[in-house]
Amino acid sequence: MSNQPPALRTVNVMRYITPLREGGSLPALAEADDDFLYVLKFRGAGQGVKALIAELIGGEISRLLGLRMPEIVFANLDEAFGRTEADEEIQDLLRSSAGLNLAMHYLSGAITYDPLVTPIDSLLASKIVWLDCLLTNVDRTVRNTNMLMWHKELWLIDHGASLYFHHSWENWEEQSKRPFVQVKDHVLLPFAGDLEKVNAEFVALLTPEKICAVVNLVPEEWLISNAPDEDAEDMRNVYAQFLISRISVSDVFVNEAQNARKTLI
Repeated sequence: MSNQPPALRTVNVMRYITPLREGGSLPALAEADDDFLYVLKFRGAGQGVKALIAELIGGEISRLLGLRMPEIVFANLDEAFGRTEADEEIQDLLRSSAGLNLAMHYLSGAITYDPLVTPIDSLLASKIVWLDCLLTNVDRTVRNTNMLMWHKELWLIDHGASLYFHHSWENWEEQSKRPFVQVKDHVLLPFAGDLEKVNAEFVALLTPEKICAVVNLVPEEWLISNAPDEDAEDMRNVYAQFLISRISVSDVFVNEAQNARKTLI
């Protein structure tokens, strides 16, 4: 298990292959200058850089906790890229996403996780439920599991719907201490019978220093993209303190998850 998040590599997007239209923000399969294929998440789509920030923080915390995540990289998109794209919607997306974007290694041949086909053990389910309660990730449901089976192992993808406090920034201190009521819809909640054990392990593991190290990976330009008059370090500090505060009161969201689980089993 890694103790610190690695410095993210930066690649240059060389070829746009195809849109992945199952994603609401039109991610794409793309090839980079390292000859690898990536799922490319665009700064010009949907919730913009806030989704990329949530994706980066959520993905690297997952990795710190020992969960399987495809490698995350920064992906540069040249402003001239996509001018020959025939689809007008995609051309607009590419034009508005010039600069630094985010991408994940493409897991070729992976299939969407189906709990009816591949049940997982209680400990792993509890780890993922705990993670999503911490991140306030509303997007790991039966309808959209955001997990893949690859080489018979479970991999997590897509944390862009996490940290939804940052869409308003209001009362973030209060929000950090609230239970995560949406856990009742979590696809893995029925299997998560080891939440107390996981809580003790993960609270000890996610020290403030490790949380700050993850948040420090977020590029300054993303932090001030929609608020150029704000101080990037102040905004970075809010993300870190939100997560540190949530970890300090993790019993609140663990109890909520346990109570919700009792209604399901």
